[in-house]
Order: sequence, then C-alpha cells, then structure tokens
Amino acid sequence: MLQLPLLVTAQVDLVLLVITLLSMWSRLSHLSYPNAVVFDEVYYGQFVSLYMKRVFFIDDSGPPLGHMILALGAYFGGFDGNFVWNRIGAEYPSNVSVCFLRLCPAVCGSLSVPLVYLLTLELRFSHLSALGAALLLLLENSLIVQSRFMLLESVLIFFVLLAFFSYLRFHNNTQSWFRFCWLFLSGASCAAAVGVKYMGVFSYLLLLGVASLHTWDLIGDRTISHLRVCVQCVCRAVCLLVVPVLLYVFWFYVHLTLLNRSGPHDQLMSSSFQASLEGGLSRITKGQPLEVAYGSQVTLRSSSSQPIPCWLHSHKANYPIRYESGRGSSHQQQVTCYPFKDVNNWWIIKEPGRQQLVVSSPPRPVRHGDVIQLVHGMTSRFLNSHDVAAPMSPHSQEVSGYIDFNVSMPAQNLWRVEVSNREAESESWKTILSDVRLVHVNTSAVLKMSGASLPDWGFRQMEVVAEKLFKAHSLGWTVEEHRYGTSQEQKEREAELHSPTHIDVDRKISFWAKFLELQWKMLTVKQEDSEHKYSSAPLEWITMETNIAYWLHPSTNAQIHLIGNPVSWGVASLSLLAYQLLAAVYLLRRRRGFKDLPDAAWSRFLSLGCVCVGGFLVNFVPFLLMEKTLFLYHFLPALCYLLLLGPPLLEHTHTHLLSGTPRRVLCVCVPFILLSVLLAFRTFCPLTYGSPELSANQLQALRWRGSWDILYRRR
Repeated sequence: MLQLPLLVTAQVDLVLLVITLLSMWSRLSHLSYPNAVVFDEVYYGQFVSLYMKRVFFIDDSGPPLGHMILALGAYFGGFDGNFVWNRIGAEYPSNVSVCFLRLCPAVCGSLSVPLVYLLTLELRFSHLSALGAALLLLLENSLIVQSRFMLLESVLIFFVLLAFFSYLRFHNNTQSWFRFCWLFLSGASCAAAVGVKYMGVFSYLLLLGVASLHTWDLIGDRTISHLRVCVQCVCRAVCLLVVPVLLYVFWFYVHLTLLNRSGPHDQLMSSSFQASLEGGLSRITKGQPLEVAYGSQVTLRSSSSQPIPCWLHSHKANYPIRYESGRGSSHQQQVTCYPFKDVNNWWIIKEPGRQQLVVSSPPRPVRHGDVIQLVHGMTSRFLNSHDVAAPMSPHSQEVSGYIDFNVSMPAQNLWRVEVSNREAESESWKTILSDVRLVHVNTSAVLKMSGASLPDWGFRQMEVVAEKLFKAHSLGWTVEEHRYGTSQEQKEREAELHSPTHIDVDRKISFWAKFLELQWKMLTVKQEDSEHKYSSAPLEWITMETNIAYWLHPSTNAQIHLIGNPVSWGVASLSLLAYQLLAAVYLLRRRRGFKDLPDAAWSRFLSLGCVCVGGFLVNFVPFLLMEKTLFLYHFLPALCYLLLLGPPLLEHTHTHLLSGTPRRVLCVCVPFILLSVLLAFRTFCPLTYGSPELSANQLQALRWRGSWDILYRRR
C-alpha cells in the first residue's frame, strides 16, 4: 500500500553548488557590455547572420556545430541577421540582443568550472583538490574573457571536459547498467567537440586511447565471463566510435538543411551543389535539359578552377605570331578560361560529318565514348588542338579556335567524351551532374586549364591547353548552363543564346554527395593566412609573452584584453614540470624494483598524467607543427588541463612524498598560493570586464611584461 507522506531525500554538494553559482556570476553578469563588436565577433557574427538568413557558407576553420550553437542563442534573442559585421568596435543597434548573442559561450564557460570539480573527483582525488582545480579555472581571467563573447573556445572546452568526465564516470561505476548512459554521453560530447573545432579531434583521440587501455585490461580480466566481455566491448565501440561518427554527420545534415539558399561561397562548390541551392545558379539553370545532345548549346566550367570558377571561353582575338620568348604560334583564335559569366562562354555540341547545329527531334544524347566537335557560339570557330606549344606552358599543346590560313596546318578538331563519374559504359552526358574529360582524338591530349595567366595580349585570362593523357589528373569539365539549339543561322543563333529552353527536370543531388563535397572543401580550400598584430608563437603562450586587445572604448581608457592570470599560469607551468620529473623518478625506481607507491596511488597518478599531461600535449604540440596564423586563445584548451593538474599533484605530494614539517609547510603555502591567484585576478579584472575605467598610470602599472600591448590615453 502507498505510505504517506511521500518523502524525497537528496544529497546536495554545497561546495559544488557555490562554485557553480560563482562561475555563472563571473561569466554571465553584465554580458551585454560592451555594446560593441569585440575582436573575433566580427568573424563569427557573419556566419550567425547567414544562418538567420539561411544562406549557404563555408568556414574552413572548422565544422558547423559551433556556428549553429552561436546562431541558436541569436535565434532565441530575435536576431534577424541584419547587421553589418565590418569592423571591430562597431556599436550594436538597439534591436540586437547582445546578451543572447553571447549567451551560449558564456553558459558553456560557466559550466566548465563545476565540470572540472567533478572531473577531479572522478580521477579519485579529494574534494579539496577538486575545489582547488575549480578555483583556478574560476579565477582565470583569460577563460572569463573568452567565455563572455561570441567565440568558440569556451564551447570546445566544455564539450571536451564533459567527454572525459562522462567517460570516467562510466569507468568508475562498474555495477549499474545505467553507466552506459554516461558512455553514450561521452561519445556524444566527443562528436560535439569535433563538431565545434577540428582541434577537438586530438582530445577525442586521447580519450579513445584511454578507453582502449581500459578495454584491454577488461579483456584480460578472467573474473568476467566471455559474454559480458563481448557485450562491454561492443557497447564501447558503438558509443565511442559509431555514435560520434553518426552525430558528426548529423551536424552537417542540420547545417545543409538550414542553409538552402545561394550565398557568397557558392563559387567554391561544384555546379551540381550550387544548383541544389535556392537562387544563384539554380535560378539560372532551372528547367534546363538534363541530357546533353547533338546541337546543345552549353557553357563548360573547369573542375580544376577552384576556388575561383572558370568557363571555357573564346573571343575574336588571335594568338600573336611570335611570343616574347621568340617561340612561334599558330596565330589562330585564342581559347581561354574566363572567370566571369559571358556570352562568349557558349559552345555548341556538333556531330562530326553533319552540318546541323540544332537539336533534332527527338534529341540524340551524347554518350560516354562519343566523338564530337565543339563550335564556339559567337564566332563559329571549331575547338582545335595541334602539335604547337602552348603560350605559357610549352610542354603542353596549344588550344585554339581553328582558322584556315591555307598553310600546312589542317584542322584537328575531334574530341572524345569521357564521363569520369559514369555508372555505366553507355551513360549519357548530363547537365551539371557529369564530370567529363575531353580527349583530343589526334594526339590523346586532354583539354585542361593550366593555371597560368596569359599576358596583356590574352587579356590576363587563364590559359587553356591540351596535355597528354598520362599526365592528366582531375581535368574534368562540367556543363553548367545548357539549352537546346534551334537556330541554324549565325545571327539567329546569337540571339538564341539569350533565350534558354525550359524543360522541367529534377536534378537534386543526395545529402551524402553534398556532405562529402563540403567536407572535402573544408579540409582542402584554405584562405590565405596573413600576419596579424596580435598573432603569436606557441612558445610565447606558456611564458605569457603576449596578449590580445579585444576591445577599446572609443573615447575613454576602458578596454578588454585577453590576458591570463599570471599566478595561475605559473602554477600550471610548474605543475607540468613537477609531474614530468616525478614520473621520470618513479619510472626509473620501479625499473630498479622499488615501488614507492601503493598500486591504487600509482594508478591514480598515471590516470592524472594520461588525462592532464596527455590533454595538454595533444592540444599544444600540434600548434608547434602548424604553419598558420596563431593567437593566444588557441592555448586555452591546453591551459585547462594544466590548471586541472596542479591541485591533485599537490595532494599526491602531500600524501605520499612529505611528512612532518615539510607537510605542514605545504599546508601553509597552499592558502597563500590561492590568495595570490585571487589578488592577481582582482588586479586584472578591469582588463577582463572593461570596467572600472583606469587612468593611464594605472594601466601602465598593469603592464607586468614589457611585451604586453596595453593601450591608454593620457589626459
């Protein structure tokens, strides 16, 4: 029978509760100040606006989840995307909810502090160590600054910490089947970390390494049945391998579903991808015939002309009789690749042996392996190649619009169509979908854009050549615009080039095709890196040689800087050095047969090193190998691991290495260290929150390192 009253008993960790409240206060209070664009908000804000307008874009710095999280806050704040992100310091208008724009990173930064507390407990250290690690994160000025603006580092740090905490909670709880929910959450958090920034991959690989060691130990445990071991291994593989991959793909599915309109980055994508977006190319190509037929009028886009699009082009200008190098040419009509839409980009597919330049009824499609001729729509010159060196690439053949000068240079204008992405040998040439190589029949050379620019006589357009088949790679062309020709006369045909034929055809490409293309573009298409005033080298981060001025008030000395807490950074660096020395000593002594630590303590020490030192290395060492513009905020994920390392290492030293007077001295020093961290935090608060405003002398006093760039106005 039901017994009344119904009672609920709950245990609340008051320390955790207080830490959480303090963290939220430090990150969320006065979030709308300053009411101006701060540093990289000018970069991420553009993507948020594009999400609000559902306009397609590519960000080569990382996957889309981070941008979607920022856009989610903007959506809840009623942001419509109508703001021009053109300069740092630009004032937000009254209709933009600045607080909501910055809300998600601030919440993630706030929750990272209690996560560090819980993670320390899962590493089997005391509540005092957990409190110390949480306080170091709570009072770290750089983490506060990075959390309070529309930036992604705090989001990345949150998901990485959540992944490790969830996995350790699963590993430490060996009885309940509910623990597999923690394992699932760990895999989902790994997917989210990778989905925010590709740097999350390294933390994910570290977690997989730790999980692999634990799984190997599980397999060797004879006290567990074979069936239970198999179930455990399958669950771990599903949660830590399958789930992250599926969720990673899901982030892109949401991204591509939301961004269905043509935008500024369309030109980076293939014609088929562009045609799947509303507006832009899809507006031009809507209703085009699907199959290319004899008599079709087409524009041919080069597949190798990334990131700038380029179309096969010709015009009424000939190659010079002799080039500046002294080499001669055919003096025939120039054929180039032109990066703009133009009527001279149109070509007509002609069947050899027939004079008709119109599409028959019914249309006769061009198929893989067919031999065709290409006639330039506006000048009626045939696309030709021969054994004459190209103007800028003498190792390749010249491509021209053939002119008969009554010399011993006959026309060689037959081209064989090869559909590279065909599914069957008899597949027809399709608009937008087919990637086609045009092979010169006489010489077996392949039509391609060389990548070189022609001189002034070629109007600085891109050179087109024919290169031997065995040298050619990815030399495809795609039919982008297409209409069925109906006019045989030249004048009528020129007018017809402006009147497309409309035949309703569904040419939507699959999600997987779009996902793979977008993934490839994000990994391969890189924007040019340029030097920045606040760029820095990784080794400068550890020693605090650098800072970043995030915001400066236009008329006062109020300003915000990304500067770390010098005391906590010093503690973090010393902790790393101390752990490495201790680990080296322990390993040497254990090799000689001395066991200084009980097995449980040794296991905790190793786990601490795997998570904290390993986490630091995988988030720091890759930057030493990168040739890109780097900033101080790239160090923050690695810094979090070092801040987590210090207090547990002090506990280990206190418990296993010291006794008597040295132990009491350590107990006295720890409060002084924490007090120093607090005082340093308070000292740099004006540069963390932008208030109160300091005088020029006060700002000059905060310049603890000569290399710091702190700005001030003298009055």
